[in-house]
Amino acid sequence: MRAMWAFVATALVFGSGCAKQDWIDRTLVTVSVTGAWSGTMTGASGGAVVLLELQQQGAKVTGTINMPAYGTSFSGHVDGNVAGDVFTFKDDRGAYSGELTVAGDDMVGQIYGPQGKRGTSLHRESSASQADPPKQLTPIRSAEPNRALVAPPR
Repeated sequence: MRAMWAFVATALVFGSGCAKQDWIDRTLVTVSVTGAWSGTMTGASGGAVVLLELQQQGAKVTGTINMPAYGTSFSGHVDGNVAGDVFTFKDDRGAYSGELTVAGDDMVGQIYGPQGKRGTSLHRESSASQADPPKQLTPIRSAEPNRALVAPPR
């Protein structure tokens, strides 16, 4: 009987660790999706143009989705999140949702809608964060020993 309880306790400990995603993975933001994205959503009936205009603050993402030629055109507001390198979203009408993996200026994944699951590939066309790359600061010596100053970029 004692061995059975030990087995049950061990199973619970290991099972609870595997049951949900690590909290670091759920809260860590490693990519930015801010900008204008365009690409295609493919399916059995062919491809369709997808346009996303996104703004990100921390893990929270807001923006718009446009599909100008997918049956009847669709346009709507989206809310989403970034966790690690995965961007997930839903539109405000509940018609479309998506899960896309971000790699630099590319996103690949699935968009789910009235026609089912569709493979999607998007490329970032523009981003506010790309306009001005970070400038390097130049260390300079101070008259005081053991103190360094940083000069502004030129």
